[in-house]
Amino acid sequence: MRLIPSLLALAAIAGAAGWWLTAPTRAPAAALADLTGDATNGELVFWATGCASCHMAPGAKGEAQLVLAGGQAFPTAFGTFHAPNISPSAEGIGGWTTEEFVTAVTKGVSPGGQHYYPAFPYAAFANMTLQDVVDLKAFIDTLPQDATPDKPHDVGFPFNIRRSLGGWKLLFLREGWVVNADLTEIEQRGRYIAEAMAHCGECHSPRNALGGIERSRWLAGTPNPAGEGSIPNITPAKLTWSEDEIVEYLTTGFTPEYDSVGGHMAHVVENMARLPESDRASVAAYLKKVPPAE
Repeated sequence: MRLIPSLLALAAIAGAAGWWLTAPTRAPAAALADLTGDATNGELVFWATGCASCHMAPGAKGEAQLVLAGGQAFPTAFGTFHAPNISPSAEGIGGWTTEEFVTAVTKGVSPGGQHYYPAFPYAAFANMTLQDVVDLKAFIDTLPQDATPDKPHDVGFPFNIRRSLGGWKLLFLREGWVVNADLTEIEQRGRYIAEAMAHCGECHSPRNALGGIERSRWLAGTPNPAGEGSIPNITPAKLTWSEDEIVEYLTTGFTPEYDSVGGHMAHVVENMARLPESDRASVAAYLKKVPPAE
């Protein structure tokens, strides 16, 4: 009979340890104290990170893409996620402090202390500089307000247990670069854009059964989670375009074979085309340094 109290004690200790390990973490307030947002740079960060592509209303065109009302649906193997309203309104992120915004973007934690689902690519944004994230908020604060309420995610048990996402982060949230080769300054800039801001790996890399990115097969392509076709391998094993051809594609959406970009990638090209050409060239240079993967 003495075994039962011992087992209960061990279970209690394990439960407390698990609760502590899965606790949400916040951005370092001290590191943000001296940072001031620059909306001009924030606009470039906004396009590089593709905020409008996910957070504009479904079907929005032109200037309406700057109204970050949310509502787009993103089906996955774990359920369907709906992009929230991130306009600077009361229904969006209008009342958020800089610390709350940086915590959301880099830690995947809401102002209320809940873990966000990794459909929000904070695993990539974790590698962004704090200054760029602060600048991003400064630009979003200049955009139109919208009162559209958020749509709830359609996620079933056990994935609807938010605390379990703390365990997911322990397993798969890895700060630091995937490509650690000896890179030039231009290639490093391309890595920063591709791995952090533009979060290319979030779509172009395969994932394991728990949704963690297989970093050993970085950018090797994967089935489309929406169920239509696949997302291509963009490592040098399959992407044989020259750097100039990659830059042309990221500028105009036309491939060397005179095909045109489609699907969600069309938004990515629109975003990339708004960046300086030097940034598109840096991404092309980086892609040539990615280890080939079949």
